[in-house]
Amino acid sequence: MQMGFSTVTGGLILSQTATHKNKQAAIVAHQEDSTTNLFNMYKLMYENLPDALKPSQKASNAKELVFNNKSNTGLNSRIRCMTAGTGGVGRSFTINYLHISELAFWKGDVKETMLGLMQAVPNTPDSMVIIESTANGYEEYQERWEAAVKGESDFYPLFVGWNELSEYQMPYSGFELTEEEKELQKTYHLSLDQLEWRRWCIKNNCGGDISLFKQEYPICPEEAFLTTGNCVFDQEKIMERLKNIPEPLYTGYFSYDYDDTRAGKDKLQNPVFNKTDRGYIRIYKEPKEGRTYTLSGDTAGDTQGDYFAAHVIDNTTCEEVAVYHNMTDETLFARQMICLGYMYNTALIAIEANFSTYPNKEIARLEYPNIYVRDREDDYRGGIYSAYGFKTTQITRPLLISSLVDIIRDHCECINDRLTLHECLTFITNEHGRKEAMQGKHDDLVMSLGIGYYVRNSHYFQVAYTQPELKKLFKWSEDLKQDYYKADKETRRRMEEKYGRVN
Repeated sequence: MQMGFSTVTGGLILSQTATHKNKQAAIVAHQEDSTTNLFNMYKLMYENLPDALKPSQKASNAKELVFNNKSNTGLNSRIRCMTAGTGGVGRSFTINYLHISELAFWKGDVKETMLGLMQAVPNTPDSMVIIESTANGYEEYQERWEAAVKGESDFYPLFVGWNELSEYQMPYSGFELTEEEKELQKTYHLSLDQLEWRRWCIKNNCGGDISLFKQEYPICPEEAFLTTGNCVFDQEKIMERLKNIPEPLYTGYFSYDYDDTRAGKDKLQNPVFNKTDRGYIRIYKEPKEGRTYTLSGDTAGDTQGDYFAAHVIDNTTCEEVAVYHNMTDETLFARQMICLGYMYNTALIAIEANFSTYPNKEIARLEYPNIYVRDREDDYRGGIYSAYGFKTTQITRPLLISSLVDIIRDHCECINDRLTLHECLTFITNEHGRKEAMQGKHDDLVMSLGIGYYVRNSHYFQVAYTQPELKKLFKWSEDLKQDYYKADKETRRRMEEKYGRVN
């Protein structure tokens, strides 16, 4: 799909280097013929500049335009076109304007090459880096795109689908629309002429393969990064859900009062949800009176870069209503789980206990009243005893994955979190038949949600705590009473709703 991004980028870079002194631009393409094409494009643009704007050009044997004169009194600016994978590219000079072309198709040590290039660009207001590429599965480019989407980098993500190009349409012939075409028309406001072109392109350009069309002519980022056929989950169902997935009602984290000089339940009290755009808890549906909920979690383990993840599932509707996702420590994770559990009617908390038992022990120490309990064999005495937390074993792991496979296939509309579904798209069956995350990807959210649906199915009938019972879980401490007496009328009312009247 040719959209002209390289041409637009070339115009921006030429306009800066041809009108300013001492500016260096670098264009790095994925292969030699592409480098030559880009260099010829810059030459053509330069040659067609009006004489009044055309700077003096100094001869060069390399693929570069040098804006200077024989006496070196000109702009002293240049544009260099290079090929990725040629070794040390970009490390020997400062780059004010950098154009990375078709990053998804670079060969060799892409991370190392990108590291060298990015370090050559100064962090100044007049610097510019543009990365443009066709998607090519899940690699360095997809990781940078995802980081931009999440707000984890300063790059601005811009995606343009085939439906945004005016030339991709043909006169409507009057065919009857399929259900898929009706849904596309509704979601993306497609005209009948656009759908006519889509049918023609699938038939002629893509050999009738609709999956190939989605990869070559994506209409959304998720289609662009579509993986191959070894994904564990139904990609089509995930893609359809991602087209209509909601944004969180709000995001944030819990603050709470904690005093380790006291014993019992008073150690963690007065949880307050702090709303912030950068929060690591995403709320999609608020708790409903009388509903029971399951709160499942996956700990980070000992792999660098792993996240703590958790999901809240409405046991009545099967819907995912809240998500926790954060790189943190075990103590903070456990206490945020307690607060989130209380928020959702004292949800059943089922935290994975393979790597560490500490989060479950901390939740139990703080006397949270609704923790998942499993049967465990005593290796010493040979008997069975109860233990807190969910154990992922050779038996339970396939079952929890199967539970999630069923949910995505039959009720994908129950999953509201975009990042969770993104992880599902990179959860594959490897060459040895094991179901796991692709190399370099994470499965924290996948495993957490899988645990939730597995536990929900086996512990569906829980007791929902009533509001009066919830009030008994906290006591009016002297500090809390002092806060009450100092508070305004509205704050007092909310505190009384939560903790009952002051004794």
